[in-house]
Amino acid sequence: MTQVREPGPVVPSAASSAPSGPGAPPAAARRPPVRPGPQRPAPLPIEFWRSALGKKWVMAVSGIVLLGFVLVHMIGNLKVYLGAEAINRYGEWLRELGEPALPRTAALWIVRAVLAGAFVAHVVAAAQLTALNRRARPVGYRSPRDYVAANFASRTMRWTGVIVALFVVFHLLDLTWGTANPKFVRGEVYDNMVASFRRVPVAIAYIAANVALAIHIFHGAWSLFQTLGWSNPRLNPARRWFAAGFAAVIGIGNISMPLLIVTRVVG
Repeated sequence: MTQVREPGPVVPSAASSAPSGPGAPPAAARRPPVRPGPQRPAPLPIEFWRSALGKKWVMAVSGIVLLGFVLVHMIGNLKVYLGAEAINRYGEWLRELGEPALPRTAALWIVRAVLAGAFVAHVVAAAQLTALNRRARPVGYRSPRDYVAANFASRTMRWTGVIVALFVVFHLLDLTWGTANPKFVRGEVYDNMVASFRRVPVAIAYIAANVALAIHIFHGAWSLFQTLGWSNPRLNPARRWFAAGFAAVIGIGNISMPLLIVTRVVG
């Protein structure tokens, strides 16, 4: 006896199951999405910059440049204690640096350009790293962070960085371009410093900004060794002493000038 097989359910195909009629979407809209092919990698420097490690390296290297400038700049400004002739001659030497091989002030502007680039790179890398950290951890830590990197300096790093950035702008307006100093005279470094720091609000602003700078330098000088891979547990005490000593030297040196001038010990 021949067994008759009952027909099974008919499975509609993708074409037959697609809606049709006046309100149906066009055929192109019913096609499956086309997956894009593999993207070509960007040049190595760009790929390095896009990574968190690359941004940390940029922060560390630009930080070294800025630390060197802060130290040299402070040493030069301390000539105010030697009198008007000494610091004014130093300011003139900076403008003549590189002569006669370079035009007058050319070397100074090259240094300024390098410092501006390092400053911008440092700020941009810091801002982008902050954004990356917030996306990676949208919820803050629920337990106290008591390890060495989470000290007061590291927790306030962003705020001290903002204070220092604003201070740099004011410092340029005050003692470089003179627009924020009513008694500014180009080339008269000693008189410009005295006229600026004799204003009590300005002296207070300089002192507060340099306290923030010292705190920022302490954590930056401590962490840059680890970022660059120069970290060893046996060297941690030396790293801490270096960071604390460097920050203290910069802080005391920079704070002493507005403090002694506003109290009329100098000038």
